[in-house]
Amino acid sequence: MSVKQGDFSKGKVSAIILRLGLPIMLAELVHVLYSIVDRMYIGHLNEGGTLALTGLGVCFPLITLISAFANLCSTGGATLCTIARGERDDRKAERIMGTAFTALLLIGAFLMVSLYLTAPWTLRLLGGDDETMPAALGYFRVYVLGTVPVLVSLGMNPFINAQGFPKIGMMTVIIGAALNIALDPLFIFALSMGVRGAALATVLSQTVSAGWVLWFLTGKRPPLRLKKLCLDGEQLRRILKLGVTGFTFRVTNSLTQAVVNIMLKSWGGALSTLYVGAMSLINSLREIMSLPTSGVTTGGSSVMSYNYGAKEYGRVSQCIRFMFAGSLGINLLMWALVMFMPGPLIRVFSEDEALIQLTVDCARIFFGAFPFMAMQMAGQSTFVALNYPRHALVFSLLRKVGLVLPLTLLLPSLGLGVRGVFWAEFLSQVIGASACFFTMYFLIWRNMRKSA
Repeated sequence: MSVKQGDFSKGKVSAIILRLGLPIMLAELVHVLYSIVDRMYIGHLNEGGTLALTGLGVCFPLITLISAFANLCSTGGATLCTIARGERDDRKAERIMGTAFTALLLIGAFLMVSLYLTAPWTLRLLGGDDETMPAALGYFRVYVLGTVPVLVSLGMNPFINAQGFPKIGMMTVIIGAALNIALDPLFIFALSMGVRGAALATVLSQTVSAGWVLWFLTGKRPPLRLKKLCLDGEQLRRILKLGVTGFTFRVTNSLTQAVVNIMLKSWGGALSTLYVGAMSLINSLREIMSLPTSGVTTGGSSVMSYNYGAKEYGRVSQCIRFMFAGSLGINLLMWALVMFMPGPLIRVFSEDEALIQLTVDCARIFFGAFPFMAMQMAGQSTFVALNYPRHALVFSLLRKVGLVLPLTLLLPSLGLGVRGVFWAEFLSQVIGASACFFTMYFLIWRNMRKSA
């Protein structure tokens, strides 16, 4: 079996990770373009661009929540599927994949109906006001209609990558993103649909991406094929138990974004709308800055899971070392860009000089400890890839729920004012990432090296 077909027990570990990780990174970069391109066009609207951008920021927690459910099935499902392949049990692996797909369909249908009906109340709760609600509600109610294809595209594409077809996985996202980029100016400007046009372009693009995923997984090329709907109770329990880590990470991100928006509105005074807009732009930067590391750790996770199932512990140790070193180098480069030349990066999204200057100041605080996130990503990815769900869950909760949330609520009242919201992220990265990495080292990495 060749590396292309997902046999990761042969060949140089770093070369395999890069072979998998680079297409995944490019795919994720293109995926981020779904929302980034929307924000770029919306931020440059002739009238109300800043308010529309802020309204989009109000939607972020709910959009993150939707993607969290994709992680719930894909993180656990793809990992368990890869371990089963390492054990040479393809029948079990296919059943895991079919169960994950069926769960995504059921969850997507439920979310679409419930979020559409509760959107006005929920967006108000998340910080929407009379100025920003028209844009927020207009965008989200169209976006949520595409929940099922969004979950299928995001949730099933990892099963393509995990089988050793990262270029096909990359095409899943490139096809949709190219369509999104083409449709955005048509719907937003030519048809004068504004934010609703941006959401419609995204929905149509994700639908095409989902169709591509299903076409490939039901075809003859992959070793594992999606043959029918099934819901194996035992496999679903295992998928959810491990997938709850990625789910919790996304949900806590959603919760944190909601609390951050509320605190910015409470402490921002006359500039509260600008502060929410600045956080929206910072979230855009964070998505882009996290992509290279995400590609390395995602590729490394597949290789780790396979070799763990095959009991090749020396190769597992090599994966961890390469993931950490690569992620640290990338994050240091990204940190330097934000610290020393943030202006050109932020001007891509807006022409409002007041918003740009405020975002520059806050971004330098928010990303001040960004290199530490290499430790968080390496530790978290290792716990998930080797099926340590409890540890993965604990450290996912620690940084967001145990650190970011209380610090966000506390620091503004300790003399830092509204800037305390951004310092909360700085401190959480230093403390949470260090705790995650060193626990992983003493519990797993050191033992893997001894067993090699």
